[in-house]
Amino acid sequence: MAAAEPKPPTGAAAARRLARSCWSAFWDYETPKVIVVKNRRLGIVYRAVQLLILLYFVWYVFIVQKSYQDSETGPESSVITKVKGITLSEHKVWDVEEYVKPPEGGSVFSIITRIEVTPFQTLGTCAESMRVSNATCDSDEDCVAGQLDMLGNGLRTGRCVPYYHGSSKTCEVSAWCPVEDGASVSQFLGTMAPNFTILIKNSIHYPKFHFSKGNIENRKGGYLKHCTFHEVSDLYCPIFKLGYIVEQAGENFTELAHTGGVIGVIINWDCDLDLSASECNPRYSFRRLDPKHIPASSGYNFRFAKYYKINGSITRTLIKAYGIRIDVIVHGQAGKFSLIPTIINLATALTSIGVGSFLCDWILLTFMNKNKVYSHKKFDKTVDAPERGAGPGLCASEPSQQDCVLTDARGLAQL
Repeated sequence: MAAAEPKPPTGAAAARRLARSCWSAFWDYETPKVIVVKNRRLGIVYRAVQLLILLYFVWYVFIVQKSYQDSETGPESSVITKVKGITLSEHKVWDVEEYVKPPEGGSVFSIITRIEVTPFQTLGTCAESMRVSNATCDSDEDCVAGQLDMLGNGLRTGRCVPYYHGSSKTCEVSAWCPVEDGASVSQFLGTMAPNFTILIKNSIHYPKFHFSKGNIENRKGGYLKHCTFHEVSDLYCPIFKLGYIVEQAGENFTELAHTGGVIGVIINWDCDLDLSASECNPRYSFRRLDPKHIPASSGYNFRFAKYYKINGSITRTLIKAYGIRIDVIVHGQAGKFSLIPTIINLATALTSIGVGSFLCDWILLTFMNKNKVYSHKKFDKTVDAPERGAGPGLCASEPSQQDCVLTDARGLAQL
């Protein structure tokens, strides 16, 4: 009796079947199959999803966002400003040369509305300000000679001297004397400031589209000498009253003039270059930029000094200025029709309509009562026709029948 042949290991057969199925999944071709399901509710859901996707792309993507255009943001821009007007304080008349800092007429400038003046300061020794930490003293032992407080006004001499007023004492310092808190005088310049006029000359350029425009209209007869800005009738007369700017920013002028603040003038150039150049117009908006609700950092002020000589000695007047700082900020975006973004967004729209089919297939195969029947109808598997010489339904290249799939003569499963 011949010896029985050894059976191949079970693990090897399983590995072979797994490898065959992996190769089959790699080389097989899948094609969609159309099944008409006569279900009114499912049909309504399908058409509703398609309609919503179509409305989204037509209305929002193409009409609102104008995604058929090539766009450019952040135009090249120049800003020139000029302030005119005079005002009064308790002691003098102020003109533009005195209350506008800096005077160059750039996109950022300050209009002084209140000052605290410390006149006739000279280099010498005097009492330190009581606002400085550890400046108060009772005797010379409380003051360290040579100590320099970075938040103070000068170098301490080591002496404890009477303060400028009252019975208190502070450490003596070598500095510009008297210090600011000891002899400052406040003056308010904001009485006539709301009537100051500010010319804001702005021009922009979009290099991608070779498009340039400015915010001043070319008119004859001294048009700019007699006009002020109006959003409807005088859009191209960029002469604003300071009171109008503060009002449009939602601020109280008197309060702002006392504490100071920063107001932003935002010029927005959104241009559809598929239309004529006359349709590209500037839009102005105004808002306060500094955090007015934070007491520690609210308001706006700065210091500067004027120097002169009296009897051969250098003297200065220290001025702490509170004012309204104007920041002119230019934004914009231009768009023009381009074939490439149009094709990309149309392809995206057509592809997205297929979401309706995916959603309805998921409902059909998951929640419908006959989901197993639908699944059987939707997914079919076919094999190539058997080789010549093999009978119907037989696998000519594989002796084992367990891995064969029976098909009819046309190679398609019948529904």
